Amino acid sequence: MNKLFGSNLKYDLKSSMVVFFVALPLCLGIAVASGAPPMSGLIAGIVGGIIVGVLSGSQVSVSGPAAGLTVIVLDSISSLGTFQLFLATLVIAGLIQLGLGLVKAGILGYYFPHSVIKGMLSAIGLILILKQIPHALGYDKDQMGDLAFKQLDNQNTFSEIWLAIQYFSPGAIPIVIVALAILIGFDHPKIKHNKVLSAVPAALWAVLAGIVINQFYGFIKPEWILKDEHLVTIPVLGGFNEIGSLFTFPDFSLITTSNFWVIAVTLAIIGSIESLLSLEAADKMDPQKRISPASRELVAQGVGNTVSGLIGGLPVTAVIVRTTANITSGAKTKLSAILHGILLAVLVLAIPAMLNKIPLSCLAAVLFIVGFKLAKPSIFVHEWEKGLDQFLPFVITILAILFTDLLMGIGIGMVVGMFFVIKTNFQEAITLTERNGNYLLKLHKDVSFLNKAPLKNKLATIPEDSFVVINAFKAKFIDQDIRDVLNDFIESSYEKNIKIEIEGFNYNLKQPA
Repeated sequence: MNKLFGSNLKYDLKSSMVVFFVALPLCLGIAVASGAPPMSGLIAGIVGGIIVGVLSGSQVSVSGPAAGLTVIVLDSISSLGTFQLFLATLVIAGLIQLGLGLVKAGILGYYFPHSVIKGMLSAIGLILILKQIPHALGYDKDQMGDLAFKQLDNQNTFSEIWLAIQYFSPGAIPIVIVALAILIGFDHPKIKHNKVLSAVPAALWAVLAGIVINQFYGFIKPEWILKDEHLVTIPVLGGFNEIGSLFTFPDFSLITTSNFWVIAVTLAIIGSIESLLSLEAADKMDPQKRISPASRELVAQGVGNTVSGLIGGLPVTAVIVRTTANITSGAKTKLSAILHGILLAVLVLAIPAMLNKIPLSCLAAVLFIVGFKLAKPSIFVHEWEKGLDQFLPFVITILAILFTDLLMGIGIGMVVGMFFVIKTNFQEAITLTERNGNYLLKLHKDVSFLNKAPLKNKLATIPEDSFVVINAFKAKFIDQDIRDVLNDFIESSYEKNIKIEIEGFNYNLKQPA
């Protein structure tokens, strides 16, 4: 294991820096959007990086506070009355997740349709791009971690962009342009393979450039300087003796109430689903195509949420945005996720004043690149080439997530995806072919009662005076309803002068007259 980490250290260290810059504003933004203390988001990011990173079986997935749970957390804190009471529900939710992992419930994660997973990834990419446009223009009224279409200020994703165009901050635009130029330029093969230039992550160069440009405004254009809401805002401690004040501890006084348990179970189930989806997506993006143990992931998330709840953090899940940044930055092992958690813990405490000089427009550029890699046009072309049964669930999942939220959109995508899966199975389970008045009815694989209607429709198309072969060599299971339909057809065949031959049946059928 040490050899594995050692040989990949240069890749993982560089990736962890990129993930750190992506995670920092998201941790803070998600906390504020959830109605929780800003520090709770950072605590969740640290726990997700270090504790979940160590316990998870995934080599590339990154965990942290989840944007998909923002509304649930906000409503839960309001319903319970205090953040401390909410933390207690999170501790219990973590224990429930731990139990789900131990009973191997993670296997459910393997049943999400591929088209829905791809749609989720592309939707998050598009949302990232759309949500970062206001920040790129220096309009920072909305929190960076809020990815829902409808926002708390009664604006939505598109109306927020229109407001940003009207009320932009001039100083943000040169910063985002320079940051994008650095990020795109460093992706060029000549720079990417240059040992000197590639030694420092492009994201770090972009962030340093943003800080320098903003400071330079003081000499040439003071009115362009970005301040306060346009910069990262991390709580600054007076000294290390104040570290204890950063933690908030749970209050279990309502543990006997039904509302407490409803919230705990909801957090456990929704958090588990989001983590399993993200894990499946991470495996698909992993260049080495490693398969991560899903049940072990639930155990890791359960421990992470229990710890996060005990010390004042938000709910933790595996998250796509940070995972994508991790993979596209060249991460090889889980060390990258762990190091990003360590960076959050150390740098937030050691140099908060320096981090608070980072313009949000600069970090928006980093997220633009992450979003584009998730929603490249080539992905849409590739899904289109697979056919409508894959493309439609893919596009509908994207639109549903874009105009609602992550979990609602995935739910809609799952329904559409399952419709096409069932439709495809109907077509594959039974085929009827005709040649010169001779018909071949083949039953493929398992044929359940769900295929009853398609079977009856196919049999109804067979005309009088035909010859029909019913072949079931490949059918390992045939439901009784299907056998009843076939028996009815055989019984009525003499009235239409249809001759029938039966092949490969291991089940009792009426013999044709």
